[in-house]
Amino acid sequence: MTKKTDFVYSEYSEPHRIRTKKILKEFPHLRNLIGKNPMTIFAITGLVLFQVVMAWLLRDQAWWAIAIGAYLLGAFADHALFVMIHECAHQLLFKGRAANRWAGMFANMPQIFPSSISFERYHIKHHSFQGIHELDADLPNRWEAKLINNSFLGKAMWLLFYPVFQLFRLSRLREIQNFDIWIVANVAVQVAFTAAIWYFMGGAAVGYLFLSFMFSVGLHPLGARWIQEHYLTHTEEQETYSYYGKLNAVAFNVGFHNEHHDFPSIPWNKLPQIKKAAPEYYETLHYHTSWTALFFRFLFDREISLFNRILRKDRGKVPLKDISRPDMEMKITPEQPSAVQ
Repeated sequence: MTKKTDFVYSEYSEPHRIRTKKILKEFPHLRNLIGKNPMTIFAITGLVLFQVVMAWLLRDQAWWAIAIGAYLLGAFADHALFVMIHECAHQLLFKGRAANRWAGMFANMPQIFPSSISFERYHIKHHSFQGIHELDADLPNRWEAKLINNSFLGKAMWLLFYPVFQLFRLSRLREIQNFDIWIVANVAVQVAFTAAIWYFMGGAAVGYLFLSFMFSVGLHPLGARWIQEHYLTHTEEQETYSYYGKLNAVAFNVGFHNEHHDFPSIPWNKLPQIKKAAPEYYETLHYHTSWTALFFRFLFDREISLFNRILRKDRGKVPLKDISRPDMEMKITPEQPSAVQ
């Protein structure tokens, strides 16, 4: 076993824009999947209500019962809400940016910590500058990777405190502006919601919501999603992986990650249709079928560490304000009718 001491560096640009162009050239009808899904707001409403009801039901229970409820039910609800926030970040619900942001803040409420607006800022840059260390918040800090190393205990602690490690990455991303009136609104909504839960239901209810949040992104099989998406688990040639397991049914198809990076303007309910239409582009890639298996593999496999990520030093000519919509950029204009033939 060779212990990794640095990330894997690539001289090539991120693969998705190139693949999007190839797929659209061969399957132009996939453009018809691009659009909004306003019905997603009902999923958000249902999930928020579910978490409020669960908090109410568990408000007088023992802490062990609250913890079990958060691990077995609340984590899945909060993880699904993260997916809904992700949809809002890509403006895949409504036409207006403001409406999508308010929907994202609504989805964010049961998660205690205000993150919806910040996530939008950093996540879009992740699409535009995948692998660029000073702009991609999905990449771990170098000290973070050294600290965690490849040990079971280190990786378990990393998953357990994953949100904390993400906060430490923000100082590295100095080019990204992350304070304005929307951030203030996000904080205000969270404070008001959490205060209301505490006032009407008590501290135990808030504790349930807090544990649900921590489990949904951390030491839980759902936490394997963060490993699945971009960690090198098969080959150093492939930097994005999809997940085609059963939990996509309760995670709103978020596992279709290669498909999402190739077509970020297609909403969650239509992502499986991309793979179905162009199987030769996706079934030839490595993919995962179990988050649970990956969760335990990550913890115990000493060949996998936080250094199993691809970095690139050249950001190319992509402008800082790029919103990464390669599928929209390549949509056919009225002056190019022949391209859809």
